[in-house]
Amino acid sequence: MSLRQRLLTSMAGQLGRPHGRLGGVVAGALNRGNGQAIATAVAAAQVPAGGVAADIGFGGGAGLRLLVDAVGTGGTVHGVEVSRDMLDRARRQFGRDIDSGRLRLAHGSLTALPFGDATLDAAITVNTVYFVDDLDAVSAEFARTLRPGGRAAIGVGDPEVMRRLPMTPYGFRLRSMDDIVAKLERAGLTVAVQSRADGRLPRHTITAQRPA
Repeated sequence: MSLRQRLLTSMAGQLGRPHGRLGGVVAGALNRGNGQAIATAVAAAQVPAGGVAADIGFGGGAGLRLLVDAVGTGGTVHGVEVSRDMLDRARRQFGRDIDSGRLRLAHGSLTALPFGDATLDAAITVNTVYFVDDLDAVSAEFARTLRPGGRAAIGVGDPEVMRRLPMTPYGFRLRSMDDIVAKLERAGLTVAVQSRADGRLPRHTITAQRPA
């Protein structure tokens, strides 16, 4: 493997699981680069005041703050991460919210959510499904953990544009929008897609709702 390939593989690995010395730098970059996509996902999830919401694969934590503000003092937000370094970072950053009980952090993944059945009113996950092999399992977990009428908002970059990025062959699992939508619908969810231009990378927010 060439030096360039090793660097691109390392970069893709950091985006999928920020860690180590570079983890904090990557976390800040994720917050800046994904800020609008995260805000769009929070809006699409229609987080109810006083409800229970989750940010799965929260990375730098920008979505946690938006969700805590959205649920208000009577609600609860769960942050789920595969990166233990990002969990430690969030514990330092959100200590007051954790102490108050409004925010709860847990190690977990999109294919094994640490929640009981029908416990979430809303969930978001942004730029994470590229790093999961089994999208059917992801869809089934959303269908299992959402309450009737609950929504999951999944943010992704346009897959056709992302295929042309230099790092995506080195750790990303890109899927067509039709494939993502079909797997969510197969799990029994009602799906809608919102698209918008965002510089050179168009972005999509896929809303999957459990029927009431």
